[in-house]
Amino acid sequence: MNALTDREIMLQVRDGEVSKLGLLFERHHLALYNYFVRQTNNRERSEDLVQDVFLRMLKYRHTYRGESEFALWMYRIARNAWVDHFRKNRRETRFNEEDDEPLSLDPIASENVEENQKVNLLHAALAKLTPDKREVLVLSRFQEMKYEEIAQLLGCAVGTVKVRVHRALKDLREIYAGLTDEHV
Repeated sequence: MNALTDREIMLQVRDGEVSKLGLLFERHHLALYNYFVRQTNNRERSEDLVQDVFLRMLKYRHTYRGESEFALWMYRIARNAWVDHFRKNRRETRFNEEDDEPLSLDPIASENVEENQKVNLLHAALAKLTPDKREVLVLSRFQEMKYEEIAQLLGCAVGTVKVRVHRALKDLREIYAGLTDEHV
């Protein structure tokens, strides 16, 4: 028996089988958490935002048409949740290196001190990017979304996404180099 796809499950949720949302939560909560933690640098806020996304998915389930990838619809809701949260708490949601302890960008923390230092510097450099540049990098590099999907999510052309990613990577390299010089 084949496992149901996310699209099929969400169509069932839309049609009233709301208990099936738990399957989607199990499949996607970690990816959403990683998206938010890289955006906010705050574990508790990220957990709250993940919960908000699934509540919104339940609330707006009738809007799901199944025409595009489920993940794209989910990340559109996630992005809206983040923007709404940011607007409500502008001062509090500023990305701040002091918000939480440093977060590893690598799911398996290295035992090597030098490697950990590089990861922490990369994380600090990512924190210094503007939110829009950080977002395209998080979506493309960490969430592994295709440029076409990011373009749909952001409502722009694929070429625009490519330019934004290129500029964000350029800025990230410059910031990282500056931080590396400070820590030598």
